[in-house]
Amino acid sequence: MGWLADETGLEKCAANYVPLTPLSYLKRAVQVFPDREAVVYGDRRYTYAQYHDRVTRLASALAAMGVKPGDVVATLLPNVPAHAEAHFGVPACGAVLNTINIRLDANTVSYILDHGGARVVLCDPQFIPLLASAIEDMEGEPPIVIEVGDDAAGVHDFGDYPEYEDILAGADPDFDWIMPEDEWESIALNYTSGTTGRPKGVVYHHRGAYLNAMGQVISWRIVLHPKYLTIVPLFHCNGWCHTWMMPAVGGTVVCCRDISAKAIFDAIADEGVTHFGGAPIVLNMLVNAKEDEKRSFDHLVEVFTAGAPPAPATLAKIEPMGFNITHVYGLTETYGPATECTWHEKWEPLKGDERAAQKARQGVAMPFMEPVQVWDDAHAPVPMDGTTQGEIVFRGNGVMKGYLKNPRATREAFKDGYFHSGDLAVQHPDTYIQIADRAKDIIISGGENVSSVEVEGVLMHHPDVLLCAVVAKPDEKWGEVPCAFVELKDGHSVDEATLIAFARERLAGFKTPKKVIFQELPKTSTGKIQKFQLREIARSL
Repeated sequence: MGWLADETGLEKCAANYVPLTPLSYLKRAVQVFPDREAVVYGDRRYTYAQYHDRVTRLASALAAMGVKPGDVVATLLPNVPAHAEAHFGVPACGAVLNTINIRLDANTVSYILDHGGARVVLCDPQFIPLLASAIEDMEGEPPIVIEVGDDAAGVHDFGDYPEYEDILAGADPDFDWIMPEDEWESIALNYTSGTTGRPKGVVYHHRGAYLNAMGQVISWRIVLHPKYLTIVPLFHCNGWCHTWMMPAVGGTVVCCRDISAKAIFDAIADEGVTHFGGAPIVLNMLVNAKEDEKRSFDHLVEVFTAGAPPAPATLAKIEPMGFNITHVYGLTETYGPATECTWHEKWEPLKGDERAAQKARQGVAMPFMEPVQVWDDAHAPVPMDGTTQGEIVFRGNGVMKGYLKNPRATREAFKDGYFHSGDLAVQHPDTYIQIADRAKDIIISGGENVSSVEVEGVLMHHPDVLLCAVVAKPDEKWGEVPCAFVELKDGHSVDEATLIAFARERLAGFKTPKKVIFQELPKTSTGKIQKFQLREIARSL
């Protein structure tokens, strides 16, 4: 057993163990960086001393309203300072933060409020009508509503609700934060998209949020004082934990309410933004921005991109503009990003499509996760040959506690000791994973599997195509055939026959789309294309 067989006196104690929580990052930052800018939003600028004060007052105000440890406090907010403050102020009073997607319908918001049991909701005036409608449909006790005005956006004083700034002004600046006694305590509640039924409530713990935030500092090569632009909605996986991360490195959160190419370029040029995350649609937006929307800048901007695999054509165009793209991958159940396409010096000479194709892989586990695997139907790792497909499975501290009030779904997701993602991928000889498709997005044509991702990647190379999505269309002969939905660039045109011919030159016949439909693609708030809507259209053709 070795000389440590007798560990008497080596127990965990107050001197050698403190529960991990991202709250500690801000407690440290107010001591180390009190005068540095913590949050920027237009003309509003808060130092770490002011940020800490506002967070403390929010925690005090919520406690005074009767919010107790373990209660839920929800938000219906865009990326504004109050949303960043809620990420610390809500858990600082012992409560659980439930950031609600502002693009949901009233019925779904009502369900989330009932299911999560929110005691208080912080709401932007723009979404007060949505919230009021949702509350009318609730079965349980309605929450207290706090209106978070936004003079910069011209939205304020919508209803007869207590106002956020008034509440902070009257709160206790010396409120003693309620730190977790157990790092397994819940810090956040996030609901999945719910495209195939009622959304599931994903529960995060303090330990996972702390480690995810710290691990991304390593993955993103962050040094002191980065300037982070909030393109990822703070209601989406808590903004990928980036708001919790920033105080650890004395960084600045630059809030962006309305996502546009102009807003992003302005923030980079005027505020010196160094980092942001976003779906591939954001990269497309920048690549295809009008000349009068673009701004010049003299520093490299680090970008985390996730969602559908970015098209190599897009990656090849955006890097010369001053952006370094790191492809990451994860789910709501993994606190956002959990794998990264870690770049190697040996790949640096690669150019064009070869370089972009290498960057389009989902990569390897981030430092806070255990090795990510790809399993076959027998729950055994697939050969690392770059061709054999299986399901991506996760294990590690960056995996959720489980689904709220849904033990059956939790057991199913965690069977055999891993979280099952539902995403199909291959694993290359260098261990890097690469998504082939969502299991539900695979097209089976004449018994052959067709990856919608592969077909989309080809179509995205066409100079007239802005975005595309490929789904299965029922076919009497082949069972299913690929059907492409295409959104064209402004001022560009191409016909169906030309696009099909373009694809046929680059793909096997059975992989080539048999139908092309030109329309604006339905998207989620995070820029993901809603394929379930497109599948319904394809089925009706």
